[in-house]
Amino acid sequence: MTCSYPLKRNEIVADNERSYYRVQMRKGEQTRTLILNEAVALASQVGLEGLSIGSLAGRLAMSKSGLFAHFGSKEDLQLLTLKQAQTLFFEQVLSPALKQARGLPRLRALFANWLAWVERNDDRPGGCLMLAASVEYDDRPGAVRDLLVAGQRELRGAIVKAIRIAIDEGHLGSQTDPWQLSFELFGIVLATHHDLRLLGDARALGRARDTLERLLEAHRPTAPGV
Repeated sequence: MTCSYPLKRNEIVADNERSYYRVQMRKGEQTRTLILNEAVALASQVGLEGLSIGSLAGRLAMSKSGLFAHFGSKEDLQLLTLKQAQTLFFEQVLSPALKQARGLPRLRALFANWLAWVERNDDRPGGCLMLAASVEYDDRPGAVRDLLVAGQRELRGAIVKAIRIAIDEGHLGSQTDPWQLSFELFGIVLATHHDLRLLGDARALGRARDTLERLLEAHRPTAPGV
């Protein structure tokens, strides 16, 4: 049986070329992701300001010209590195938490994942890049700061939303101020990062978990008439 709509030779070639192009794009994207993951690891130690195409090329044993094909300038590298760190944070902290049941299970999972993010040393030897960058760029205007602020506002909004859902589910009292509780949870993470990374105090993780439970207990729904 012959095909009712036979392909012309040039259409077959074009289709093959498109398939080849898609494969090449996937390989290119994979290479770029690997480079950016190394950039995140390096920036966690030297900061985004200490990150440069030269320093990254040395870490990867690549030529500067090879990296210039991926990043046209130092600022481009900084922005893409920060975006990659934000993507990794979403994949490892927020996304798994969203798969948990609504309310406190989801909020607890988010907090546990966040502590695990702070603790990890294998691919981010210097700790959380976003927290470090917050110190670097708190009073330094520019595109990097704008991206950092946008990401932190989005994160704070996600925490507030998780708290509001916990209130709606009856796991937290209606008197709970989501923004205040979000502020306090963020403070726990900051203190944990400081004590764990700077002071080398492994007890920080246990203290963080205990503090979370005390906070949640303080916001439990009150029985009627109490």
